Amino acid sequence: MLLLTLCFGVMMSLPWLVPHMGFVALFGFLPLLFMDRIATRTGMRRFWIWHYSAFVLWNAFTTFWVCNATVGGAIFAVLANAFQMSLVFGLYRLGRKHFSGNVPFIFLVAAWIAWERFYLVSAEISWPWLVLGNAFARSTHIIQWYEVTGMLGGSLWVWLTNIGIFSLVTAMIDGKWEKARPIQKIAGVASLAAVLVVPVAASLIIYAHADEGAEGSLDVMIAQPNIDPYHKFQAMDQSEQTAILLAQLEEGYREAGQPETPLLMLAPETFTNDIIVGNHASSYTWRSMLSFLQDKANSTILFGASSYEFTEGGPAPSDLARKLSDGRWMRVHNSALTLDREGDSEIFHKSKLVVGVEKTPYPKVFTKLDNLIGKMLQMNGGVMGRDEGQEEVSLLHCGDVPLGCAICYESIYGEYCAGFVRKGAKALAVITNDAWWGDTPGYRQHLSYSRLRAIELRRDIARCANTGISAFIDSKGDIVSSTDWWERQRLDGKVALRSDETFFVVHGDIVGRVCSFMFILLILSLAAQMTMKGKMRKK
Repeated sequence: MLLLTLCFGVMMSLPWLVPHMGFVALFGFLPLLFMDRIATRTGMRRFWIWHYSAFVLWNAFTTFWVCNATVGGAIFAVLANAFQMSLVFGLYRLGRKHFSGNVPFIFLVAAWIAWERFYLVSAEISWPWLVLGNAFARSTHIIQWYEVTGMLGGSLWVWLTNIGIFSLVTAMIDGKWEKARPIQKIAGVASLAAVLVVPVAASLIIYAHADEGAEGSLDVMIAQPNIDPYHKFQAMDQSEQTAILLAQLEEGYREAGQPETPLLMLAPETFTNDIIVGNHASSYTWRSMLSFLQDKANSTILFGASSYEFTEGGPAPSDLARKLSDGRWMRVHNSALTLDREGDSEIFHKSKLVVGVEKTPYPKVFTKLDNLIGKMLQMNGGVMGRDEGQEEVSLLHCGDVPLGCAICYESIYGEYCAGFVRKGAKALAVITNDAWWGDTPGYRQHLSYSRLRAIELRRDIARCANTGISAFIDSKGDIVSSTDWWERQRLDGKVALRSDETFFVVHGDIVGRVCSFMFILLILSLAAQMTMKGKMRKK
């Protein structure tokens, strides 16, 4: 059991830690399934300790880097996420006592993917980093069909292959294979081969034509200022940071010459913290950028900012508003803004927020608790982040080109990002600040998830990270060019513009919806069977 537990933790971590190792996930659950088989056949008690430990190892090996930003948050994320995985697996073990044939496996697949969809769509506390479909984020040549299914199609593929291999091996171990008729053997092997090979073959075919349909391009200049976020507002004031960024863009503009077509200049997430919503001109950064743009025709800057709204007295404008000492209410956003030389400016507020750091979950309950903790620690406004997002996505523009802009954590959510394309986005930008985690696998994993969004949506992506890795990603999920980690660099390139919509964009996450529906039916069936058996035992 110990050997199998360690084997599971290592195997399921490899796709997230090592490039081009996504295929390991296709058989990575075998140790866990064999652990379950051993426990069932030996009547092992408290087996939940083993499968919970296996999930803890997988989470810890893969996302240990969160400790660099918050030790408590990392421990909670590992233990809580592993607990939910273990709970899903425990439901499967319970279902196997009441369902026969292959129904328990169907129940396991439906329950797991329903849980992943809940994380991606509805959960107030959401940590979908280890959604199984993300295992192929650095093996994108074999999952081009995500344009149809989205990443939960990858989760389905992982489970089908693991269960198929497990069923074949156990049939051989139990002697059922020898007793099977030749036609049954052929059908079994052919089915497993099809599950393994057909998606890869289909992906290679799709890949050959995935870049068709472009309607021109947009010039983009990405500035990576490389400012340590832990000392951003202590070691260097905002005017110095703005000067660094604008110097990078000035150099790039001079090298390129005055553009005849729109030019997008990208700056990272939370580049500044002096934006007042509705009064952008009060910001030193905004005014500096406007001055910089005056002699730069056809140019637009897109930058990240912590932005604020202030309300005079009265009742709280929202559950997350903080009351200031002067009686005003303050609302906080993590925003992306565009600005051109005419002073036209747009703003978008991040909605998929990091719990604790940016977001207070269940605000009607936890804001009161947070206020109490703040008073105890003599910290006005509490200790948890209270950023507020938009109810639905909106677009930003460079000239007349509509763009979607995912801010950091938002780039993990496929169906959410599809909303940008449904609104008319012809390309996507991702602005982020990944240095909180240090030089660990975290920022590389985060970069790779943008590759999945490019495939699902068939949109080119310009990714701007404060400390790296900034990159241009084409609609096939390939990284066209990229910067180095922790280097002050600029990256110039183009993003193709497209108006077509993939099956995933038009129809959404069908795999997740179908599995959720199947899970509801099966969990109701399980509850009914358990109730009937309980009544029969009483009689």
